[in-house]
Amino acid sequence: MRTGVNDFALKLANVNGTGSASANGLLMQAIFRMGIPVSGKNLFPSNIQGLPTWYEIRVNKDGYTARALDYDLMVAMNAQTYAQDIREVRSGGYAMYDSSWPLDRSLAREDIHFLPVPLAQLCNEHFRDPRERILMKNIAYAGALVAALEIDMAIVEELLAERFSGKKAMRESNRQALRLGYEYAEQNFNCPLPFRLEKMDANDGKILIDGNTATALGCLYAGATVAAWYPITPATSVMDAFRQFCAKYRRDKETGRNNYLIIQAEDELAAIGMVIGACWNGARAFTSTSGPGISLMNELLGLAYYSEIPAVVIDVQRVGPSTGMPTRTQQADLMECAYASHGDTKHILLLPANPAECFDFAVKSFDLAEKFQTPVIMLSDLDIGMNDWVAPRLTWDDSYQPDRGRVLSAEDLERTPKFYRYSDEDENHVAPRSLAGVHEKGAYVTRGSGHNKLGGYTETPSEYQQVVDRLAKKQKSAANYVPLPKIARRAEARFGVITIGGCEPAVEEALDILAEREIPADYLRIRGFPFHKSIEAFLYEHEFCFVVEQNRDAQLRSLLILETCVPKDRVRSVLAYGGFPLSAKNVVDGILHQLEK
Repeated sequence: MRTGVNDFALKLANVNGTGSASANGLLMQAIFRMGIPVSGKNLFPSNIQGLPTWYEIRVNKDGYTARALDYDLMVAMNAQTYAQDIREVRSGGYAMYDSSWPLDRSLAREDIHFLPVPLAQLCNEHFRDPRERILMKNIAYAGALVAALEIDMAIVEELLAERFSGKKAMRESNRQALRLGYEYAEQNFNCPLPFRLEKMDANDGKILIDGNTATALGCLYAGATVAAWYPITPATSVMDAFRQFCAKYRRDKETGRNNYLIIQAEDELAAIGMVIGACWNGARAFTSTSGPGISLMNELLGLAYYSEIPAVVIDVQRVGPSTGMPTRTQQADLMECAYASHGDTKHILLLPANPAECFDFAVKSFDLAEKFQTPVIMLSDLDIGMNDWVAPRLTWDDSYQPDRGRVLSAEDLERTPKFYRYSDEDENHVAPRSLAGVHEKGAYVTRGSGHNKLGGYTETPSEYQQVVDRLAKKQKSAANYVPLPKIARRAEARFGVITIGGCEPAVEEALDILAEREIPADYLRIRGFPFHKSIEAFLYEHEFCFVVEQNRDAQLRSLLILETCVPKDRVRSVLAYGGFPLSAKNVVDGILHQLEK
């Protein structure tokens, strides 16, 4: 049995649509405010209600936040999943359940402790409204956990006061339900349990935020004024948050007029078309979507690439192919995004690993899109985007100036004898552009068809090749401007581990576990594509490298083989693609299995 302070995992099993998210979020926020490193993973179904849903909370004083795979405490609130939930409790652990109805004898385990709480009975006795009884049952089990884990009750009540500041009746009913569970646990169990919470100061300078909210805030700070989208899980909350930020910060104080435009398009194809049109006219514009939306956007992404129009796409990845599992996480859009569209296309990709990077990379995406006059795709995922993460407090440099790239002003055009859209390239192989209506000399036809460097139509092979060769050089030049990889080295490491995005917490924890077993490894996390030269250097420094990613077909490994000169036999895969966030155990087991061959 695990004992001690600030080091355990609990899982809350519920039914989707019963309001459990409110209670689970309350617990997560209270632990965070106690200054303790904590992470929460919401594992929910794609239907509206009725199916099982789980929420996992991991507390770890050393700051490990990857998903746990066994649990010290299970709150089993869904009779349909009792067998599975009780089976996942570690030996010596605890299972809390609603004892208003007897637990089937077949579920008994002699190696764990049961905590029966008559939640439904308590709520039926104290609340009259049927819906309120269901909702308050969740708050009551939160109260029992407050007692069992020694969560600071003052913090919990402060959170309730904030949440229901204008709804006194709701605040009082939640407080009553909380007390019902708390008092029952105090009177009937040995509280706290052998594992418990104790205040720390590990969260100073940190916030609790999800990646989609951070992304939306980054788009706002980057100066985005136009957004077009079509609703899709798990990206919808990016635009929901952006709309709320714009309503607050992009409204003229004197006239009350909006200084932004958000359009819900009829589909993803229309959305990216609107974004490209807005960017062609000089606005900073973006769309948010997921894998199926990227599929629909391919043709117009090719148009923007070939005609050299900036555009920003936020891809919050989910499980595919086809509809797949909309509420599960994966990293399976890499190849699709890197080479999106028919013909020879390559795009700039940014790969954040947490909400803080979602904020920073969103800003970077707009700068790169305009600097290189091309689409930029930022790939987040459901785990980063929709779960709450403990992140450094977001900071902003007020001296920031957007990098608009080579945009000719009216004065520039007046001095120009003749403007040719695709000529006069700079050291990064980028030609200057003009904006509509700035000056008559800047007028030109945007060519998505074959065109030469003067912007005229062509079907001459050498003229066509001259243009697409420059586009390839331009994209390659972006390797010096995308975020550099994160690299960490250990003494006597004989192999490397490479990963991307939200895999980082699990991989870093796994590397510490391997080091304790005297198997040290170097670490590299890729943060942008095209690949910086330091990535290929890292590959050649090691006899072999493991590439950890969340997809079936080893897409990151494939990109490394395609875009570097490293031999295939020096790059090995560790894959997890079932749809749940990665755990350190997945990584350790995957590496050890191959080392032992």
